[in-house]
Amino acid sequence: MSNLPSYVLITPARNEAEFIELTLESVVAQTVLPLKWVIVINGSTDDTEAVVRDYATNHSWIELVCMTGSSERSFAGKVLAFNAGYARVANLDFDVVASLDGDISFDADYFSFLLGKLNADPTLGLVGTPFQETSQETYDYRFVSIEHVSGACQVFRRQCFEAIGGYKPLKGGGIDHLAVISARMKGWKTRAFTDKFCLHHRQIGTAERGAIAARFRYGVKDYVFGNHPLWEICRAGYQMMRKPYIISGFALVTGYLWAMSRGLESSLSPESIRFQRREQMQRLSRFVRGNRSVVGDNVKPSSDGA
Repeated sequence: MSNLPSYVLITPARNEAEFIELTLESVVAQTVLPLKWVIVINGSTDDTEAVVRDYATNHSWIELVCMTGSSERSFAGKVLAFNAGYARVANLDFDVVASLDGDISFDADYFSFLLGKLNADPTLGLVGTPFQETSQETYDYRFVSIEHVSGACQVFRRQCFEAIGGYKPLKGGGIDHLAVISARMKGWKTRAFTDKFCLHHRQIGTAERGAIAARFRYGVKDYVFGNHPLWEICRAGYQMMRKPYIISGFALVTGYLWAMSRGLESSLSPESIRFQRREQMQRLSRFVRGNRSVVGDNVKPSSDGA
């Protein structure tokens, strides 16, 4: 394993005391350890700091950074915390940087597996795996491109991460999604490898809200991120077949239409929106034709990124 790329981890953490020890145990048990793992605590009001400090005391490559932040959980705050962590590793000689949530767990060769994928294909800029929630639900790759890498753990080649300018502090969320789009528009390949998965212990999108409110918020975010209306209708139809039935998809499309009626400003550039919509229509076309085997095909951007 000595020929694998070297890597660092950064974890922004706020009020993760319930689950972060599972993440800590998973990383400590890795067959290939990171050069450095910076855990940035920003405004926690629970025992997250105490849990992390105990591990940092016993493992010199774990660094705890405490920031003074507001008590409000926000995606922009997560980026600020990540950037504070990245500043701590910027002068190190590493090949790969991973953004790791503080509420997931995974097996002992999780990172060696992903590092191996990067090592085998120099055109890969961003890799990860699906996550599985404690409800046993996983991504359905008929509706989520294999090129989408979950924000629970995004593993970047350093050159790719720096080429996209890192994460952008979007208060409404979608920072991981924007990073994936930006990487592909820069000519990098992105890929989620389904051979493995990480276990997500907090139901996604419900850290501060209920499941239905979270679906509404996703609909708003889908509009702000420029999802094609036809894609959103199909996405809502699929959600209606999942618990809570009907209302989940209804909340999603309601959020999208609400954002449309308010004329909310997009978080993406016009070029990025065109790029994303083209991908969505291509995937939808393949699905309608029943060609499930091509969901992992890369869609190459044109010279202008549109």
